[in-house]
Amino acid sequence: MMRSSSIPIPSTPKESSPTGSPPDTPKLMPGGNYIKPGRDSAKSTCLIFSPPEEEVGILARYLKIFERHGVNLMHIESRPSSRTPSGYEFMVECAPGGDMGAAITEVRGLSEHFTIISRNYKDNINTVPWFPRRIRDLDKFANQILSYGAELDSDHPGFTDAVYRERRKYFADIAYHYKHGQPLPHVDYTKEETETWGKVFKQLHTLYRTHACKEHNHVFPLLMQNCGYREDNIPQLEDVSNFLKDCTGFTLRPVAGLLSSRDFLAGLAFRVFHSTQYIRHSSRPFYTPEPDVCHELLGHAPLFADPAFAQFSQEIGLASLGAPDDFIEKLATCFWFTVEFGLCHENGEVKAYGAGLLSSYGELQYALTDKPEIRPFEPAKTAMQKYPITEYQPVYYVAESFEDAKERMIKYAATIPRRFGVRYNAYTESIEVLDSKPQIETLVQNVTQEMQILLDCLRKL
Repeated sequence: MMRSSSIPIPSTPKESSPTGSPPDTPKLMPGGNYIKPGRDSAKSTCLIFSPPEEEVGILARYLKIFERHGVNLMHIESRPSSRTPSGYEFMVECAPGGDMGAAITEVRGLSEHFTIISRNYKDNINTVPWFPRRIRDLDKFANQILSYGAELDSDHPGFTDAVYRERRKYFADIAYHYKHGQPLPHVDYTKEETETWGKVFKQLHTLYRTHACKEHNHVFPLLMQNCGYREDNIPQLEDVSNFLKDCTGFTLRPVAGLLSSRDFLAGLAFRVFHSTQYIRHSSRPFYTPEPDVCHELLGHAPLFADPAFAQFSQEIGLASLGAPDDFIEKLATCFWFTVEFGLCHENGEVKAYGAGLLSSYGELQYALTDKPEIRPFEPAKTAMQKYPITEYQPVYYVAESFEDAKERMIKYAATIPRRFGVRYNAYTESIEVLDSKPQIETLVQNVTQEMQILLDCLRKL
């Protein structure tokens, strides 16, 4: 498995846990499931610019600039400007090559408004790291993985198992070829895989009533009723995704390998969770060196059906869009200590809601003892906390509630140095970039109308 130089190579896990249970905590990468720091691999650069006024042939003038500097265009789009009601803007996607710097300088000089959205071109004035604007844009990076699912470390239980390695390649291949809008790949799990799932399911199910938060315990029986959650059956991603979409609008998307932190978090902004479909090796059913379908469906999926938790997760994703690299790392750390290993207060007790806990029998018990240190969740402080990835966490962060955690994340996101705001439009499944007064005025009018509807209803009650 490829690792960037910033990631410590996991050591061989200890064969015993603090509670005497198997070391079943996944060796998740920083930031949680399928998040791993690394260089983004998209090569195109997008430019968005508005001419100062309507002028016949203005697009031809722009195109001449790109031609003169040898820059090929992969996509050209004109659209009404979101900044001025009567204006318009152009969006062009530039292929690598040519004198990009000179072309950008000339286009900027001819434009009233100019923005660069790129993963590679560096411009300290206007460059914004690329991020998806429409849900189908997730296809652009879904296959830009940092390691393929069939690549196993030498300490992986399935490293010497040729049948398991071939099976892992099968799962990686079906995810690699998936595109937005297609039915999620159906998997016929083998008897051995189902038995492995059953052992994990049975063991964890005994702890949920006493250790999991009430939101998880409310949803889990519904997943058993509607999605085939049971000891002798591994649920299909399609069934679980449809259930989540009905509850909160969250959906699952298969992934073939490790995504960068920026890409994984961007998916959350659209309420999309990148999920594996393979399962851990049968020789060690209570241990996995990476997130598998047990971690995804037992740990993550139930909470994405809760409205407050779903919105909290989306806020982390929205905060990541266009954020500088150092803030991406901080947001990934907040994800780690909440969505992966979060605790919450509940009726005077502490319960678990993080997927890394809810899918780990040993650490779920350990986290609720007096052995680890428990701190209140404060994003600015939590984001700076270092953590191990091969052993139980020495520090956990506890939230007062999902609503409280969401409000804290919104306030923290406001400190991220971006010259624009973002808003998810659920009707069009797209991200609206808010960077002009007319946009804000329109949104305020819409909010005022919604408030009037609520006030009318309140009076009727």
